[in-house]
Amino acid sequence: MSGRPHDVVIVGSGFGGLFTARALRDAPVRVTVISGTNHHLFQPLLYQVATGVLSSGEVAPATRDVLRRQRNARVLLGVVEDVDLEAQEVVHRSPVGETRTHYDSLVVAAGAGQSYFGHDEFADHAPGLKSLDDALEVRGRIYGAFELAELERDEAAVDRLLTFVVIGAGPTGVEMAGQVAELAHRVLPGQFRSIDPRRARVLLVDPVPHVLPGYPERLSAAATEQLEDMGVEIWTGWKVVDVDDEAVTVEGTDGEQQRIPSSSKVWAAGVQGAPLGRVLAERAGSEVDRAGRVKVTPSCTLPGYPNVYVIGDLMSLDDLPGVAQVAMQSGEHAADQIRRHVAGEPHGEPFVYHDKGSMATVSRFFAVAKVGRIEVAGLPAWALWLGVHLFYLVGFKNRLTTLLHWAVSFVGRGRAERAATWQQVIARNALRREGEVALGSRTDD
Repeated sequence: MSGRPHDVVIVGSGFGGLFTARALRDAPVRVTVISGTNHHLFQPLLYQVATGVLSSGEVAPATRDVLRRQRNARVLLGVVEDVDLEAQEVVHRSPVGETRTHYDSLVVAAGAGQSYFGHDEFADHAPGLKSLDDALEVRGRIYGAFELAELERDEAAVDRLLTFVVIGAGPTGVEMAGQVAELAHRVLPGQFRSIDPRRARVLLVDPVPHVLPGYPERLSAAATEQLEDMGVEIWTGWKVVDVDDEAVTVEGTDGEQQRIPSSSKVWAAGVQGAPLGRVLAERAGSEVDRAGRVKVTPSCTLPGYPNVYVIGDLMSLDDLPGVAQVAMQSGEHAADQIRRHVAGEPHGEPFVYHDKGSMATVSRFFAVAKVGRIEVAGLPAWALWLGVHLFYLVGFKNRLTTLLHWAVSFVGRGRAERAATWQQVIARNALRREGEVALGSRTDD
């Protein structure tokens, strides 16, 4: 090793990447974190950014700030496009050009993005919730829809603007639909003069038979009852077959199709591994699963390359779910194995996942949670949800401001973050209208 430190390169600054880096803080290694963003994203709370509860800074602290006291770590901004497994170098691109960085151990925690199941064209009309850009775009569309409805005189246009369709009935979809319903029925009434926000429709659409698939039936039923009490329309058993700027087309199990006029759609169904996963598998002669996740060995390593770890949402192992706890624990596992390797100790132990339960919030004061054999719904689950999410937020300041914003939003009726920019709302709508006018002019000719 010629006396130089053991170089650990970590691709990604999400839960997997950050937990790996922090677990190596006292190790005799040199850590380089390479990420396409300059922040660590607390993705489970993105829906609260999208609905104005939290600011982006509270769920996305700067990675440099998080690791500022870790003297053996540095952070580089760049998108890793390739890995030279033989030369042990990652190839990453940034605004200043292409760079190659050497590694002795590589941890790939590039995460996953939204899957549109072969219909990527839907993304323009129904953004997902996988990044800050997504959350801010969704926020602009939601609040912008109410602003534009206030200006409209065409009742059909008002109905279209005030119809919100959330596609996907998993935890993200349930949480998103619940918050939009709270906006319409609790937060915004009394703030407009030409419309009543309570007129809004919120639809939760998914081909699955019930909401929160994978949760116990009792919790799914409790979530469904709460959503319906809030005015959310549950469209389970309906598959989305088309999405455009004006509407969503759904198809039932009997083949019946319905077109639902809607200006604001959110896609919360399906994930796919980051593109780097396929590149890595191709270089190693390995495989990816249907979601583009890399099939790894029991120790989370790339087959044939014991110094390359693939963790979190990008790894395919034992049907583990793509949740934060898997990313955190696999990151700590990778760090432990690297420590053992550097110390000359036996390594390559299999990863053992400890399921700490699952939970989803439906509305203020109501959540569902399963922890071990315990199943709970309502206020106790909501309090548990608050505590767990506060615990895993990075930094005392973020925890404090998040707690204050939650108090304002859940005890009161406010939303701290309601800005919708001209580009998000007016300019986008104006472009659509210009297209309609131009089309109408050509038709008249």
